[in-house]
Amino acid sequence: MATEAGELLRDGLKKEFSFQFKGEVDIVTEMDRAAQDLIAQKIRKNYPGHGILAEEGLEYEGSSRYKWIVDPLDGTTNYAHRFPVFCISIGILYDEVPTCGVVHNPMTDETFTAAIGQGAMLNGIPIHVSSTANLATSLLGTGFPYQKREITDNNLSHFCALTLLSQGIRRCGSAALDLCFVACGRLDGFWELHLKPWDVAAGVLIVSEAGGAVSDFSGNQTGIDGSEILATNGHIHSDMAEALILSRPGQGED
Repeated sequence: MATEAGELLRDGLKKEFSFQFKGEVDIVTEMDRAAQDLIAQKIRKNYPGHGILAEEGLEYEGSSRYKWIVDPLDGTTNYAHRFPVFCISIGILYDEVPTCGVVHNPMTDETFTAAIGQGAMLNGIPIHVSSTANLATSLLGTGFPYQKREITDNNLSHFCALTLLSQGIRRCGSAALDLCFVACGRLDGFWELHLKPWDVAAGVLIVSEAGGAVSDFSGNQTGIDGSEILATNGHIHSDMAEALILSRPGQGED
């Protein structure tokens, strides 16, 4: 169903589509909703008792211990500008624990998958995090919250600090893809604030199953509802966590 939704989104780029603002800079396109409808219909048809939580206002408890967490279009701002970096992210929870995940990038035809205890794959081939051991030679990824103009913990202080401590930082506009890039070694680490369950439900499992480490900025285990996430290859995890703590807004003030 992720690949079918991907085809729908890829084809949609060739046409005119409408979008609406959910906030000052947060938008939703008609293609978000079309992809969500496609995925939700398939889940309900094949797994009628399963719960569903999806970004565009869909929440169904169901009668099962399984729940699907769906982001039908992660990278909506990119998509609305026809910037071709976006994906579909689908995670499955069992008793609120991530057990399966898939992230599909329709523009590169790449599908990242993971099942708990079975490793992570890219198009059916096993993947693993990078072996980069030093933060200074690491390539990192991050993103910024939609409410960045209104809040102080908007990631700017962390970004400035880690820009100086790392080899470079990339901001692709899709947290789900960033997590997958850590899992396959394209990025050595990723951090972000104010994400939602549908942004990370699949990606955190894919990173973990690829041998990576996932926590909050303090190094504590975090679920998919956490307000902050740090995902790395494991080797640079403590150094990134320390940098993120030290660069918190207000840190060191009296």
